[in-house]
Amino acid sequence: MIIDGLLLLTGTSNGATATIAGSAYTDSPTTGTQASSNVIDLGVTSGVPASASGGGARDIGVGDDPSMKITAIVTAAFTGGTSLQLQVQGAPDNGVGGQGAYTTMWTSPVFAEASLVAGAQLANIDFPRVIFGQVLPRFIKLNFISVGSHGAGAIEASVVIDRDDQIMGTGGAYSGYVPGITVAN
Repeated sequence: MIIDGLLLLTGTSNGATATIAGSAYTDSPTTGTQASSNVIDLGVTSGVPASASGGGARDIGVGDDPSMKITAIVTAAFTGGTSLQLQVQGAPDNGVGGQGAYTTMWTSPVFAEASLVAGAQLANIDFPRVIFGQVLPRFIKLNFISVGSHGAGAIEASVVIDRDDQIMGTGGAYSGYVPGITVAN
């Protein structure tokens, strides 16, 4: 999986100053509904096509094979809260280059605090299609919906062309093998 810094939804690596940021690449949501540190701008900044007045959202290949994907992985275990849920939202240009009203395009299942351990994949989805009646989004963000107050925890989320889809077993090892097992070739 290759992560493009310009397609990160979390962290401060792109100059984001959101209070939710945990590090350069991760966000640490604490309570209530909080937006990810980074908002991805799909607008064309060269002016062709003009990115104001609702235009300029570039095609990110929804429906292509392979299609762009959204990945969100817990990088530090969560403590103290009850549960966490994610939402992907998109907004059109407001006509003057800013963010318009956001529409929810995807909502994750609710993840209990006990399952929010390092390595847990919270989103491993193809980039969601525009829903019926939604204006083509120029801006994409991720919302964290927390129940309770998380004392610790971090998530790295990004838009990628491929993701790490190995199955993780109950022992924390990929493909379900217990740590220390050697498979002869």
